[in-house]
Amino acid sequence: MKFYVIAGEASGDKQGALLIRELLRRRPELEIVGLGGPLMHELAPGVQDWVEQAAVIGIVEVLRHARFFLRRLDEMTQRIVADEPDALILIDYPGFNQRLAERVHRLSPRTKIAYFIAPMVWAWHRSRVPKLARILDLMLCTFPFEKPIFEDAGLRTEFVGHPLVDDILAHRRLGVREKNLIGLFPGSRRREIERHFPVFLEVVKAAQTLHPEWRFETSASSPKMEALMKSMLADAGVNPALVNVKLGSYHDLMDRAEAALVTSGTATLEAALHELPFALVYKVAWGTYMIGRLILTIRFIGIVNILVDRPVVREFIQHEFNAPACLAELERLMQPEARAAVLREMQASVATLGYGGAAAKAAEAVLAMMSPDFRPITPRWLPEPNGASD
Repeated sequence: MKFYVIAGEASGDKQGALLIRELLRRRPELEIVGLGGPLMHELAPGVQDWVEQAAVIGIVEVLRHARFFLRRLDEMTQRIVADEPDALILIDYPGFNQRLAERVHRLSPRTKIAYFIAPMVWAWHRSRVPKLARILDLMLCTFPFEKPIFEDAGLRTEFVGHPLVDDILAHRRLGVREKNLIGLFPGSRRREIERHFPVFLEVVKAAQTLHPEWRFETSASSPKMEALMKSMLADAGVNPALVNVKLGSYHDLMDRAEAALVTSGTATLEAALHELPFALVYKVAWGTYMIGRLILTIRFIGIVNILVDRPVVREFIQHEFNAPACLAELERLMQPEARAAVLREMQASVATLGYGGAAAKAAEAVLAMMSPDFRPITPRWLPEPNGASD
């Protein structure tokens, strides 16, 4: 069999690699090609590494790079139609992957299409769910509330658990919390750091007087980002001794810090799995923010809050993201009673994600999709054949 696997960000590359490893463990003869990152490429050389080009954030930013993405979309469509592979597996990256799925469904109907890490259409526009049900063969969701949403539309869906559960269990170190250590997580990309790190540095300046016992540390994703943050420290007039800019795994910092400021995204769920109390922060281009306000249909943007539909952690978004608000929340999280309450709520939230094995379950489901007995399900609003009930 031949599978195409498509991912477009570092997080997707990681999950794609885990899935590829599980697929090859079960079917060593399987040929895997497509687009991804260095981890996927190492396991399957036919997967091209493009994540640095593909990782563009925000609606406005994506529009600026529209020509590049359209060209890659055309190229990949042509390759898949020419190869007519047995399956196309899409990993997250919804803007590109949903368009690719539409084209492949239309032009290469023999190719079965699975989606691993469901696109968050439930947050933006649920009317897209029936469309996904028409063009996909299988949805592999990582949040439990997603399964009924897609199944109601007639899309066969498996809740496989969240792959981050496995990831964090593999990295966690217990008993290493450091009193008064504050973790700063501005994001891994340059644009994220440029938007979030200056406000973090204002917090550091204010805390120098109010809480001289506090220590700050941040984790840089690459030597370039390490140099960028150190230059921003100098430009802001912050003593480099006040913020330890450390190149390496942020998992270690999440285990050691007592509280944190974390940029919205995968890192917020990782912080919760590390049992690190934090405040969520997020700032994007104003155009992206205004469009988001118009189309967002959920109360929260942090998955820890979404899972239980209540404010487990506080969210500071756009103009609400400022130094006084962040400092006040850090002061609250450093209090034992508030800290304990937040930890209890976080534990209850992440417990809904299952207890590991997501990639293995996803691989089993994908291979089951290739069985001749695999069939779609009937949407709940339509009658079953011969009058049978759902």
